[in-house]
Amino acid sequence: MADSVEKREMEFLWNLFHRIYDVESLVRVGGLAALTAIVFTETGLLVGFFLPGDSLLVTAGIFAARGDLELWTLNVTLSLAAIIGDTVGYGIGAKTGPKIFTREDSLFFNRKHLITAKEFYDRYGGFTIFIARFIPILRTFAPVVAGVGAMQYKRFISYNVFGGLFWVLSMTFTGYFLGKMVPNIQERIHVVIATVIFLSLLPAITRLAREKWKARRSMG
Repeated sequence: MADSVEKREMEFLWNLFHRIYDVESLVRVGGLAALTAIVFTETGLLVGFFLPGDSLLVTAGIFAARGDLELWTLNVTLSLAAIIGDTVGYGIGAKTGPKIFTREDSLFFNRKHLITAKEFYDRYGGFTIFIARFIPILRTFAPVVAGVGAMQYKRFISYNVFGGLFWVLSMTFTGYFLGKMVPNIQERIHVVIATVIFLSLLPAITRLAREKWKARRSMG
């Protein structure tokens, strides 16, 4: 019985993962409302760390180039969602305080992600809020860490607004110009999405490889 329940849960999660990472369908079917909800959730709520922000924004830009989405409405709405999302994340961190680091791991929460964000924050300070916009998982937890660390809100909001605007505009305009310059790019959109996902994960892959290399050297 327990095995059956666990199997159904795994099947549900796999189907959910498949649907979420079917970015083209998300944009086509969900439109601006789905895009706004995903950008806000990924940047504002701890459960949103697995969402495909970068590839979603690039794909939205490609759709805008085809005339399926209005470019400026898209950018204004998603920039606001990203800025408000980080503000909510900061509020969560400020309210919970350091005790969030003792919270038990669960399906949608892993302390390791929070600790990684804290390491970045310790190293780069407030600029982490800007850098994190371009790193999956980190962009979900960085504003929470800033809230826990009682970063001055005026300083936080400046990094938040600048980072949110730059992230959204750079991604959507990349997609937009690709859509304008590359004929029939929609036929190869899966390649674009795969490339964006790989590039967004590259910093984490590089960091992991560097840590393993250091560990091997210390053991040798």
